[in-house]
Amino acid sequence: MQVFIASSNLGKIREIKAILKKSAFEFVSILDKEILEELKIVVPEDFDVVEDGETFRENAFLKAKAYANLTGLAAIADDSGLEVEALGGFPSVNSNRWFEGSPTERNLALLDLLKDKANRRARFCGVVCFFDPKTGVEKFFEGEIRGEIAKELRGDKAEGFGYDPIFIPEGYKQTFAELGATFKNNISHRRQALFKLSQYVLQDKRLERSE
Repeated sequence: MQVFIASSNLGKIREIKAILKKSAFEFVSILDKEILEELKIVVPEDFDVVEDGETFRENAFLKAKAYANLTGLAAIADDSGLEVEALGGFPSVNSNRWFEGSPTERNLALLDLLKDKANRRARFCGVVCFFDPKTGVEKFFEGEIRGEIAKELRGDKAEGFGYDPIFIPEGYKQTFAELGATFKNNISHRRQALFKLSQYVLQDKRLERSE
C-alpha cells in the first residue's frame, strides 16, 4: 500500500522511512521525484499546512488530511515536540514555531531560558496520524520519551535535527545527536508511535485493500 509522508521536513522524512523500512507500506514523499512523476502527483514547493491546532493530535490530523487530499494517497503525519518541565511544558506544540531562526539558534535560545534552572527534566512526545481519504480510516498513535536538557549543544549535526543536540534520553549521558540517528530511531517517541501504527496495520485488514 502506498502511503504519503505528510511532511516537508527532510530530517523527519528520512527518520520515518528508516524506522518503518520493514513495514508493509511503500512510502512516498517529496523526496521521491520519479515516483511522484509516475503517479502524476504534483506537490507545490510552497505547499504549507497551517498548524493551528492546540494539540499534537489536531496538528497531525491537519497535515495528514491536507496531504492525503492533495495526493489522493493515504497519508501519515507526525506532530511532536519538546516539553520542558521547568518551563511549564513549553514549547510543546510550538516547538518549531516559538523562535524565528535556525535550529541551532532555537536550541541556544531554549538553553538561555534554562540558564538559571536546576530542573532540566523534559520529554519528547508526539502523535502519528494515519488518514486514508478513500476509506475514511483515521487512526492516531502516541509516543513519549523522557530525559533532560543538556547545558550546551552536543553532537554531530549530521546525526540529529531539531532539539537532538540538547536532549539527553533517560538512562543515558549523551544527547540524541551524540548517540546517533540509528540509536535514536530505536527508542524515540516517533519510533514508538510508528511501531504502534505498523502493528495496527498487521491487525486491521481494511488497510490491506488493493488499489
